Amino acid sequence: MRIIYLDIDSLRPDHLGAYGYPRPTSPNLDALAARSVVMGQAFGSSSPCVPSRACTLTGQFAIRHGALTHWGPGGTLRFPGHAHDYDPHRPMLTRLLREHGYETVSFSSFLDRHQAFWFGAGWSQMHTHTLKQGDENADEVNGAVIDWLRANIQDTPDLFLHLQYWDPHRNYTMPTAWLERTGPPHLPSWLTEDEVDRHRGMWGPFTPRHLFPFRTDAASPVPAMPGQITSLDDAAQFINGYDAAVAFLDDQLGQLFAVLDELGVLEETAVVVTADHGEALGEEGVYGDHTSAAEVVHHVPMIVHWPGVEPGRSDALVYQLDMAATVCEMLGIAVPGGWDSRSFASALRQPGGAAGRDRLVWDHGLYSAQRVVRTREWLYRRSYHPGLYAAEDVGLFAVDDRAQLRNMANEQPDVVAELAAHLEDWRTAHLARSGAPDPMDEILGTGGPFRYIQPGPWARYLRETGSSQEADRMERVIAETGLDRVG
Repeated sequence: MRIIYLDIDSLRPDHLGAYGYPRPTSPNLDALAARSVVMGQAFGSSSPCVPSRACTLTGQFAIRHGALTHWGPGGTLRFPGHAHDYDPHRPMLTRLLREHGYETVSFSSFLDRHQAFWFGAGWSQMHTHTLKQGDENADEVNGAVIDWLRANIQDTPDLFLHLQYWDPHRNYTMPTAWLERTGPPHLPSWLTEDEVDRHRGMWGPFTPRHLFPFRTDAASPVPAMPGQITSLDDAAQFINGYDAAVAFLDDQLGQLFAVLDELGVLEETAVVVTADHGEALGEEGVYGDHTSAAEVVHHVPMIVHWPGVEPGRSDALVYQLDMAATVCEMLGIAVPGGWDSRSFASALRQPGGAAGRDRLVWDHGLYSAQRVVRTREWLYRRSYHPGLYAAEDVGLFAVDDRAQLRNMANEQPDVVAELAAHLEDWRTAHLARSGAPDPMDEILGTGGPFRYIQPGPWARYLRETGSSQEADRMERVIAETGLDRVG
């Protein structure tokens, strides 16, 4: 069996036609989805890039594998084993597939971008194809991939091929002609001029006046993105840039699918389309990044075309990391007992009948320190540290409030208590399994979620750019928050 795993950075499902988006951003992915099972409720267990991909390859939650941020304390992967001895109960997915006779091939600059050298474990081939560290566009990825496909895929019947594309990740650098190809911009109903005005009072990175951190002018480095968000029109321009990046990527994926069809392998090849995480496009005042455990940051596409499986749609609650166990079950490989990953193969075989998980827990540790419990009705968020933002310690949101505009924690104390208890039970159980510290504690115990941008330099930047009041407010919020431990 050949499996192609399309790993698309920062791709929001609700900006694809297959998930109901009205703009024509994704005709090729939509055509694939029409002959696939579309999982409507798939979520990343940790964000952003490093924690998410560590979860995918280890089949474990970040609280167990240890990499909840991009580097430093709380960001180091606890490799499954010691020295030369690999733990057979929790192998890396790539090693497991290779042990079962699969050629495991990756085209990705992720390892190079994040110096995440553990990502190289278990691949029989690893292609970085450029030295741009994630700043390459999809046509550059395809330039390397298509040559490899023509030379190898027909002679490789058992293949796990990982292809990573970065286009929906800021900055949006596709050819500018794509800015005109998807029609008038589409804005969500909650994003109003009043909401943009409220966002302009925020001080964190990637908020309207600080879209490009540490730039002291209002210029944008790329034509597809405004330098600041000063109005609803600017917000529309920003979202249009994101959509154009998705549309350009989709066009390149269409070319990839055409080559697979030309080579006679498309219909007999399993194709999985997913993302490491989603993206904020104005939610909570953040434009074009992934700085919290918000629903839109963790909701990911999951489109699975598997030969012999009928197309359909499933609303089963699943984690993105559950794909590891699902691939194993579909291939007849025993799912390792040390994984947190659970197969949703039953949802592929009977999309309307599988319930999935009862509730999910996910977390973020890079720009803020947060954990979420997500049920069918509620999203409960515990913010241990807001980072450079102003997040309430406890948030409770109805799941249809995707922008998380109305905190209902005070109105629903019983729900808060029940979900808080579940979160603590989840944490206790997984710490007992790991026998190691909670990486969230490690982040909080060593200065907080400030890997990329420290409070001191950021406050100086705010003052230098005329935002002294915002700098004062930010410093007050951080001082009041402290660095309390999770437990």
